[in-house]
Amino acid sequence: MALLPIIFFLCHCLISCYLLWGHFHYLTLSIFPSTSSTIPQADGGQATRLLPPQLSQTKTTAKCTFTPSSTLDTMPGPTYSQHALTLPSYPRGSHLITSDITSQLSAPLKGVKVGLLHLFLQHTSCAMSLNENYDSDVRKDMTDSLDKIVVEDKAGKGIYRHDAEGSDDMPAHIKSSLIGASVSIPITDGKLALGTWQGIWFLEFRDGKHRRKVLATIQGERT
Repeated sequence: MALLPIIFFLCHCLISCYLLWGHFHYLTLSIFPSTSSTIPQADGGQATRLLPPQLSQTKTTAKCTFTPSSTLDTMPGPTYSQHALTLPSYPRGSHLITSDITSQLSAPLKGVKVGLLHLFLQHTSCAMSLNENYDSDVRKDMTDSLDKIVVEDKAGKGIYRHDAEGSDDMPAHIKSSLIGASVSIPITDGKLALGTWQGIWFLEFRDGKHRRKVLATIQGERT
């Protein structure tokens, strides 16, 4: 019976030593990770144990590449330019103005490999559009159709509140909003990339002739 406390004490020491060894071994693996570890067995052999993913990861070195600022300054980028254009005086109706635009922008368009031309009409009683470039009857039909959609109050029946500038004025504002005041056209190798049957239209909705202004913005990559 006197040996029981001694045996119990010895067993306690052995268990404590085993736990301390396991804790020390775990800390060692945390500091020096590897993909596997060996565990002593009771029969004198060894068993291999795979470590958790967080312990089996190896350190890697990230490689960063920096571009010198001088190189960035010389790298090609998009260019921008604006040009104020004035259209010829056109009577009321729909008109094809592709040649008017390209003739005034021939120099700025030259050298643009890939880009975009934006045309903005700076008025509220006319419009711009992209449409048929061959048959002039299309333009006449467009003018007639718009006149039927938005009628004038020539008889003075009070259809419109805004009538101080003539019976054609308020309908012109409405048509301008319906059609729009701008168009955008792609540029390819210095030329407008219009479709085979596409052309740039100018639609004048007022009676009489006016000098209309267009602001052209060119952006793109130059050769």
